Amino acid sequence: MSDPTLGLVGFVAALGLIALGLPVAISMGVIGALGYWYLNGWMGVAYILGSSPFESIFPYSFSVIPLFVMMGVFASHAGLSRSLFNAINAFIGHRRGGLAVTTVGASAFFGAICGSSLATVATIGRVALPEMKRHGYDPSLSTATVAAGGTLGVLIPPSVLLVIYGLLTQSSIGQLFIGALVPGILGALLYAGAIMIQVRMKPDMAPPAERTAWGARLRYLGQVWQVLVLFGLVIGGIYMGWFSPTEAAAVGAVGAFFLALFSGELNRRSLSDSVFETAGLTAMIFLILIGAALFNFFLENTGLPQMLIERIQTSGLGPMTVMMLILIFYVILGCFMDAMSMILLTVPLLAPVALELDFNLIWFGIVVVTVAEIGLITPPIGMNLFVVQAASRDVSQATVIKGILPFILADVLRLSILVAFPAVVLWLPGQAF
Repeated sequence: MSDPTLGLVGFVAALGLIALGLPVAISMGVIGALGYWYLNGWMGVAYILGSSPFESIFPYSFSVIPLFVMMGVFASHAGLSRSLFNAINAFIGHRRGGLAVTTVGASAFFGAICGSSLATVATIGRVALPEMKRHGYDPSLSTATVAAGGTLGVLIPPSVLLVIYGLLTQSSIGQLFIGALVPGILGALLYAGAIMIQVRMKPDMAPPAERTAWGARLRYLGQVWQVLVLFGLVIGGIYMGWFSPTEAAAVGAVGAFFLALFSGELNRRSLSDSVFETAGLTAMIFLILIGAALFNFFLENTGLPQMLIERIQTSGLGPMTVMMLILIFYVILGCFMDAMSMILLTVPLLAPVALELDFNLIWFGIVVVTVAEIGLITPPIGMNLFVVQAASRDVSQATVIKGILPFILADVLRLSILVAFPAVVLWLPGQAF
């Protein structure tokens, strides 16, 4: 068996173990270690097992991960999700479908300070689902809105997935964050459009809610100015060159801590819970990074990435044709894997291909993360679908899946725009850096 073929077998074997339910970190680590042993013997695998776990997570730039995780955890404990929902709902909730659009807006803002799709779905769902149920919204629309809105937390900066992509490809995390702003806003607008088209076609899906008086509107706005300041400070600081991404993450974590403190929601118990939650999430991410490092050692030794590049060079396929094949591959993979697993498993293999085709790695990263978003809401195992169904146990999984199609179509439209017009991603980073 040739080395590239062995690499392909190892890739399929890792996918198989993940599909069987083995944790992605263990799957990649085991296949990587066994494959490296097959190629280089016991001494070779002993060397990478002794050095790779430390070297894969010790760089200073990786400190951005626990800091952004901590920022999101403190934001959750500060009760910001309800404040955001109330503020947006005060202005548009009285319109038909307004509560659903409010949910998308609150998810976008909360995702901007949380960075986690699953956390955004769980947190916003606790606030939005009871409100939409109380106002008679169709369960398929309300649950699908929460599931789709949560995907915005993957893309809108700060995003843990963008951080991991940047570290894997040695790309600028700051440029990735700035480049994700316009696609993230575009995603929120397209989701809102998908909602409005549905309620125009079937008005009974989303009855209008009561109108909020201007005094209450101003009061609700006064409860969220801190969120806007925190987001502006973190992302604006990166854009203006005041902070590096790591420094911005530290500023965001401290800012979110004080928001939680001043909100009155932070006590000794919640502080302890926040610290342990941050440690647990960070440990999970770092364990996956260690497994990915072992797997990447194996793939590099097999020469599989180089073989893919050579095959593409001799195939006669144009860059956009190859890009379409990559996107189809990600959409299919997204039906069976979570977003982080896809990024860690495939980016080390496909980033060299993207470079060979002269794709800008910032643009490629935003496109890849956008496809990963689609995977989060794609049946049969889109992670967000399960989270929102768990938060609304009286709604079946089939009902959630029924309502998700318009949002998937909105994502496909956004993806088409990003592929056809790379300037949507690259213009803003070009102004900032």
